Amino acid sequence: MQIAVLLFDGFTALDAIGPFDTLGRLQGAETVFVAERPGPVRTDQGSLALVADKGLDEVTRPDIVLVPGGQVTDREMGNPVVLDWLRTVDATSTWTTSVCSGSTLLAAAGLLDGRRATGHWLYLDRLPPFGAEPVSERVVFDGKYVTAAGVSAGIDMGLALLGRIAGDTYAQAVQLMTEYDPQPPYDAGSPDKAPAEIVAMLRSVTPTAPALAKAPVTPKAAPVTPKEESS
Repeated sequence: MQIAVLLFDGFTALDAIGPFDTLGRLQGAETVFVAERPGPVRTDQGSLALVADKGLDEVTRPDIVLVPGGQVTDREMGNPVVLDWLRTVDATSTWTTSVCSGSTLLAAAGLLDGRRATGHWLYLDRLPPFGAEPVSERVVFDGKYVTAAGVSAGIDMGLALLGRIAGDTYAQAVQLMTEYDPQPPYDAGSPDKAPAEIVAMLRSVTPTAPALAKAPVTPKAAPVTPKEESS
């Protein structure tokens, strides 16, 4: 079984690595990173690159297709090379999947017409113009199409699909091996839970919200511990 992970300049690292580190543990599977041209492909933060071992023309019949997202998916939605490749490999794939705004690429390729799909909450409005029905769920299965919500949801998608392919016990073993037991320090992981001012702020900077990670932050002063009085 071959798993093809699409890379393009400006993709979000965890979108690709999350499923790679869960779904990629499928016994007997070969995971290959592909791009328009082989070589390093930079993520949206610029300081990290993954290596595409093969060009799109070298991978034509993968069993599983994985499309990550990123703040540049609007650009890739107009890239005929990528869209044509997605249509080609989808014709014979067993599963076609996406994480985050990667679902907009599947939609732009005409693969989600009439189907339910999810993606990053800031990008769900890109789906209806292509005939897809946006759903605010963590992971959505519709036929052979599996879409995941934003970034970290790719781990959930990988495990969910792994369960469909290899069974619940295998997927649970992978979950335990990776010690995927989320206990976030904040309960602000969705627009329904996060403070309204944060949601509004992120909406105001779309689609460059990931750039906030590089914005300068003034740290809060550490609490001062009173000195003990000398005896």
